[in-house]
Amino acid sequence: MLYDVNLEITYDYASPANSGRHALRLVPATVPGEQHLESSSIRLSPGPSERRDRIDFFGNAVTDVAYRRPHSELVFSLAARINRTATPEEFDISPPLKSLGRELRAIQSLKPDEPVHFLTASPRLPLAPAFAVYARQHATPDMSAISAVETIGRALHADMDFDADATTVDTPALEAFERRHGVCQDFSHIMIACLRSIGIPAGYVSGFLRTIPPEGKPRLEGADAMHAWIRAWCGMDVGWIEYDPTNALRVGQDHIVVARGRDYGDTAPVKGVLRTSGTQTTDHKVDVIPR
Repeated sequence: MLYDVNLEITYDYASPANSGRHALRLVPATVPGEQHLESSSIRLSPGPSERRDRIDFFGNAVTDVAYRRPHSELVFSLAARINRTATPEEFDISPPLKSLGRELRAIQSLKPDEPVHFLTASPRLPLAPAFAVYARQHATPDMSAISAVETIGRALHADMDFDADATTVDTPALEAFERRHGVCQDFSHIMIACLRSIGIPAGYVSGFLRTIPPEGKPRLEGADAMHAWIRAWCGMDVGWIEYDPTNALRVGQDHIVVARGRDYGDTAPVKGVLRTSGTQTTDHKVDVIPR
């Protein structure tokens, strides 16, 4: 499936910002066998004083920008074309959960995609006993790794309510879990913590999700949004699988990967610092258009 993605993120400052530095992770990834980035461009308004494009430790495309002149508004725009391939679900040949640790201990590599980086607490995602208790209520040691991932994902989807007003980007995962309310970032962080607490390496994926309008209704511009889901390592024979706990399904052709990491902090679309005072507002528009 060929998609055109258009994204616009706008920041308005009550008082002009005299300077700022930002790291942007907005460009969809090329993932062998899953998706290919045909073309992309990032437009910045106003133009930055500095710009540098690089690849981070986890293989994500990053655009670093710096501003040294006063500005009252920033607009980051992306236009990209992506070819997303359907990936049929494989047979479950993952090991039982009780055997997964033995396979993990056999891995000696520290390459960015190795599961060792995704097994313990990460900067924005400390582990807590409540996650382990919940995970063990739903996943048993004899269950296959894939079954454990899907079972915990379905349980979270049933027990949590999607609520765009319940949390912010900085709400701790444990707080969202205790409330049982949150957005895709919270669903994903909670699921990652649950999986890690029972020995399943898990990471965070940011990207785009095509939304399908109700039958007979036109598609609304700007109706799509940046989304988040998880990836879990399910043994040497299977490797990584991806699961969307917000929608209780395995990731498919409607999910477009932008960045992967340990938690939201590794994949944030915009992260940085600026020198200003007063309040700021932000607006976020995304269109994912099949071709």
